[in-house]
Amino acid sequence: MRSTTLLALLALVLLYLVSGALVFQALEQPHEQQVQKDLEDGRDKFLKDHPCVTQENLRIFIKLVAETLGGGANPDTSWTNSSNHSTAWNLGSAFFFSGTIITTIGYGNTALQTDAGRLFCIFYALVGIPLFGMLLAGVGDRLGSSLRRGIGHIEAIFLKWHVPPGLVRILSAVLFLLIGCLLFVLTPTFVFSYLEDWSKLEAIYFVIVTLTTVGFGDYVPGTSPRQNSAYQPLAWFWILFGLAYFASVLTTIGNWLRAVSRRTRAEMGGLTAQAASWTGTMTARVTQRAGPSAPPPEKEQPLFPSSLPAPPGVTEPACRPGSPELPKKAKTPSPPTASALDYPSENLAFIDESSDTQSERGCALPRAPRGRRRPNAPRKPSRPSGRLRGKARPV
Repeated sequence: MRSTTLLALLALVLLYLVSGALVFQALEQPHEQQVQKDLEDGRDKFLKDHPCVTQENLRIFIKLVAETLGGGANPDTSWTNSSNHSTAWNLGSAFFFSGTIITTIGYGNTALQTDAGRLFCIFYALVGIPLFGMLLAGVGDRLGSSLRRGIGHIEAIFLKWHVPPGLVRILSAVLFLLIGCLLFVLTPTFVFSYLEDWSKLEAIYFVIVTLTTVGFGDYVPGTSPRQNSAYQPLAWFWILFGLAYFASVLTTIGNWLRAVSRRTRAEMGGLTAQAASWTGTMTARVTQRAGPSAPPPEKEQPLFPSSLPAPPGVTEPACRPGSPELPKKAKTPSPPTASALDYPSENLAFIDESSDTQSERGCALPRAPRGRRRPNAPRKPSRPSGRLRGKARPV
């Protein structure tokens, strides 16, 4: 990620945090002030009704009650037989507490108070969180595959009805979200509302806070003494499947965003290529219409020096070496000059080889006719070999 993109994302997150802080402050601060005022009014009324109790003794008692409630004590239990009604650390509640550790929810309604428990929690979380992550990935994969397989049958029905494929994809995505929300959000909302005596808003608030692993702890299932001990373990299994569904949804959204990003890059590459081609075509047309105002082409280098005449029957090449275009009609050989050639045989051999090479490269180079020789022209001597066997060849 580029530095500019990272800084822009950081600024956006900070702006989001500040705006959230302002909204929460405006919504919750008046309620906090009202609760504090109610506490002070209740304290004054209690001291007025019980003049034998001093203000300091009442303050100490209130502080003790607050600390014990934070440690897991339940004020609804019987005062005479509280040990028999303790629900903080029975087997079901302890299982649910362990589940909130490895799921990283951490409601906070029950906290560890001993040093040994805190030390064990450190290693328990370090091992359990990665283990639960692997389980969550596997369950999310299977759950997402099952939902997509069921939705695939519905897509086949839509395709048989000749529904456009684009609309079928949209309908399948909507069905995937609706089925998951029905199974893991709406149904648990009604169940918790009935079992915990919560309102519908409180129940759906708890469901969303739990499945997003926020876990404030103001609403926790199974804290009432009348609940069965197996109630909280069942709630943990709901958390497992709900988190797996949310993970599957996030994976699907990530795959869709990557596919859209690749498609967008491909389309932008095609548009860039078309724009470059159009620009080149328009530039060529403008250059052709400009005519004399266009820059002169680079001067071609002649094959023969200007101080020496070209050999008879050999003309300048019609195009440069490596030119992609061939001349439509080769030039006719120039008429022979009266003067004799001064080129030695090596230069003629080089010209012949150059002509062959130019012809092979696509440049039409007329060659001198073989078998006919100008009168008064010197014979082309044969190239001497390394060793002469027998008599020397006649020139």
